[in-house]
Amino acid sequence: MSLTVSATPPPLGPRAQAELRAAFDALENPSLAARLSATVGTPIEALTARLPGPMQGGLQGAVRAALTTAMGAALRSSPAATPSVLPSSWLHRGLAAATGAAGGAFGLAGTLVELPVSTTVLLRQIAAIAAEEGEDLARPEIAAECLKIFALGGRGKSDDAAESGYFALRIALAEALKGSIGATILPGFIAAIAARFVGPVGLKLSAQAAPLIGAAAGAAINLAFLEHFRSVARGHFTLRRLERVHGAAQVRTAYEALAATRDVAFAKV
Repeated sequence: MSLTVSATPPPLGPRAQAELRAAFDALENPSLAARLSATVGTPIEALTARLPGPMQGGLQGAVRAALTTAMGAALRSSPAATPSVLPSSWLHRGLAAATGAAGGAFGLAGTLVELPVSTTVLLRQIAAIAAEEGEDLARPEIAAECLKIFALGGRGKSDDAAESGYFALRIALAEALKGSIGATILPGFIAAIAARFVGPVGLKLSAQAAPLIGAAAGAAINLAFLEHFRSVARGHFTLRRLERVHGAAQVRTAYEALAATRDVAFAKV
């Protein structure tokens, strides 16, 4: 009689622990506001005051439309032409700079026109990182994982840690995705992503709202935007890769241990 022995996931070695810590830093320390403030040389409080009131009210719809457009472009691509074989990061940076320059040259109105294009560029870059971390882009559910980055990267320092920590938000997004069929992403899931993505987009629009910001500053803002979401994507898909190798439970335990260490350090400050 033969006995079946279940394989035990290997422990997290030094390299995996270093990757986990880098992912933790990217996911738990949002830096978009700091990036944009440094780019335009303006404090974040002044940035947020730049966006006109009527624009703030309609921003949610603009963000949902941009996400839907970007997702539609990705889903129309055949598996052979999906972002796994798209140009590497240098070209994504070039595209982001070009769209930002166009938006900056025409002020706030130009930025709104440019938003669906820059969102598509971001999604392509996110998908390229997913492929680098071993994701199969031919699987429809990976498209949803790519879209989640816009929500994960939309968290701010003012969010309640217990409700908006990485794993809490990841679980909430998984619940929002339930009911999606095949490659169809339900409007409710898009709305959940948009609710988080609207914050970063508002910061981006605010930074570009100055009448004379110009094309060069618009390009710099878009590059800061790209770097932020690329960092978040790397963290998310690194964790997913570690989970495939070491097991989800072990990775989450190690992640939460890092969070506990951080909280203790903050409490002593």
